[in-house]
Amino acid sequence: MWRVKPPVTFPKEVKYRPILENLIPPDPMARFHLKRGFPQEEFPDLCRNFTWMGRILTLDLYRRQFNRCTQSGVIFDDVIRPGLEEPGDYLGPVAVGCVAGDAESYILFCDFFDRVIEAYHEQKITSQTPESDLNYDNLKGGDDLDRSYAVRCEVSVVRGIEDFCFPTHCSRGERRRLLTLARQALQQLEQELAGRLLLLTDLSQEQQSELNLKAPTSFQLRIGVARDWPDARAVWVSENRSLLVWVNIDEHLRLVSMREDANVAEAFQCICISLQKLEKYYRGLRHPFIWKQQLGWVTSSPANVGTGLRISVLIKLQHLPTHKHLKDVLNRLRINMDKTDSPELYNISNMATFGFTEVALTQLVVDGVKLLTIMEKRLEGNLSIDELVPAQK
Repeated sequence: MWRVKPPVTFPKEVKYRPILENLIPPDPMARFHLKRGFPQEEFPDLCRNFTWMGRILTLDLYRRQFNRCTQSGVIFDDVIRPGLEEPGDYLGPVAVGCVAGDAESYILFCDFFDRVIEAYHEQKITSQTPESDLNYDNLKGGDDLDRSYAVRCEVSVVRGIEDFCFPTHCSRGERRRLLTLARQALQQLEQELAGRLLLLTDLSQEQQSELNLKAPTSFQLRIGVARDWPDARAVWVSENRSLLVWVNIDEHLRLVSMREDANVAEAFQCICISLQKLEKYYRGLRHPFIWKQQLGWVTSSPANVGTGLRISVLIKLQHLPTHKHLKDVLNRLRINMDKTDSPELYNISNMATFGFTEVALTQLVVDGVKLLTIMEKRLEGNLSIDELVPAQK
């Protein structure tokens, strides 16, 4: 039994309590002999931590997770390490500040993870299974963005593979087995979409840059995502360059479709078709994508639970970025706007991945880009955009 038993009074743990109390061995922490003090002695300094982890974690919450350990050896200090390594900035975007070492982490530390997910995605976790919609025909528009403003687009989706730890915690052997699985699945995909698998060890820096692959950051190295780089890392490239599949780069799998004509509909269609095929192939290999009933698809980052889908459009904006209503507009449209190296180019993307279907998320970005374009045109003509500001939802 756990040294600190999950009490009934914490509702976020009630739905998982049968699982928590029936893990074998009951207390994996008993296998370790960590020289740690009491929870109050080990509790981190969060005074200047601006991540969601730092805002949510209390001593009582830390104490409840302190003596828990997943079957693969993930303890709670592993979970909160990213937020301690990079505490964020008061004026910057709020990061989740935590990471799951394996799929079991979302169950064992659910009292913490559920709070972070709800805060980050601004959606309540319920007993209902999240809905999914990969029918790209349900998307309205996306192929009609104004090319005078929309420069290019990218649609990506991440997936975790069942029975393997996530990148921050997996071993070299696990990572290499994941690469073998990916090679087998992608060989089946090649029967319908020609392409080839390229190992990062065989690619020059120039070739990696052409594929939009960047060297690991110091943060990725510190939290373990980039351990043994570039061992067992690869990218699959379709012959027509419509699809990239990253293997063991930042997640188990990341599918990326980029379009220089900013055709979001085409990129989304490519992702939907390829993702469903790969899901079928991995299921046939007896290692399906990781799915949790209350969360949907899960990977290492709580920022990607639900759909794992990111839609981004690069657009030209000159007047809108300095407008007084911009923050309200973005919040009400539920989209992000990030600066790029170019002063007039901004990246528009979805805020959340949880609480919406794949089609609904893509529609949010498409509609948001169209509205931002209309506002920019109005400002170019010295006209007011007050009546275009969406109502608070």
